[in-house]
Amino acid sequence: MTPKEVTKMENKYINPRFPHMIHGGDYNPEQWLHDKSIWDKDMELMTKANINELTVGIFSWAVLEPREGEFDFSFLDEIIDKIYANGGRVVLATPSGARPHWMADKYPEVLRVNKNLDRDHFRGRHNHCYTSPVYREKVRIINTKLAERYGKHPAVIAWHLSNEYGGECYCPLCVEAFRDYLREKYDNDIEKLNLAYWSTFWSHHYDSFEQVEPPHVLGENSIHALTLDWRRFVSLRHADFMRAEAETVRDVCPDIPITTNMMPAFYY
Repeated sequence: MTPKEVTKMENKYINPRFPHMIHGGDYNPEQWLHDKSIWDKDMELMTKANINELTVGIFSWAVLEPREGEFDFSFLDEIIDKIYANGGRVVLATPSGARPHWMADKYPEVLRVNKNLDRDHFRGRHNHCYTSPVYREKVRIINTKLAERYGKHPAVIAWHLSNEYGGECYCPLCVEAFRDYLREKYDNDIEKLNLAYWSTFWSHHYDSFEQVEPPHVLGENSIHALTLDWRRFVSLRHADFMRAEAETVRDVCPDIPITTNMMPAFYY
């Protein structure tokens, strides 16, 4: 095999430092902090199954930052070293897919407003607002600390951004961002929007961008162009949030590849 052919083969792999096909999956060892003997059994099973990669940290934010500004990376230190010692590698996740309870309690703006215009309570994953400056800043802080701590660890071969980006938020921050999106798209000319939306139908004419709301249960649902613009806007919100996460880890460790997992059934 010529050097050029070797280089072409190496380009198949996610990271040239680990030139192998990756075989593994999500691993949530923080669920077994009460009995770490399970970790040893996991390593044994990983070896028997010829697994060479585990994705860790996806839903570990509450362990990593149990109280605002108080960080504890001891479990990640231990499990990353253990995986590496057993011949495995790590795809390290940013934990933005599920925030700690203290954050929702102190900063309710990080929680989404649903289609009924009700603010969500703290619950399962992915109920955070992608527009919230508070949430974006908290994500930036934890991602930066993870990148600084583990970016040069020989076990870490890639970043996994968050988890299954998706969903929508109707909070005031998102509504105003949507209006800004429309202002830009329609050259700050409300009549261009009215023409595009054919808003004379049923007397749905808009007098200003401030009157425009996203389509929701209590409001406008009959203008198809509005629904299309909203879905495009939500997609752009996801992409922008993802881009911000990617830039944060790339600023610290630019040579480590980045990936994520998506939900194929989401239309946003």
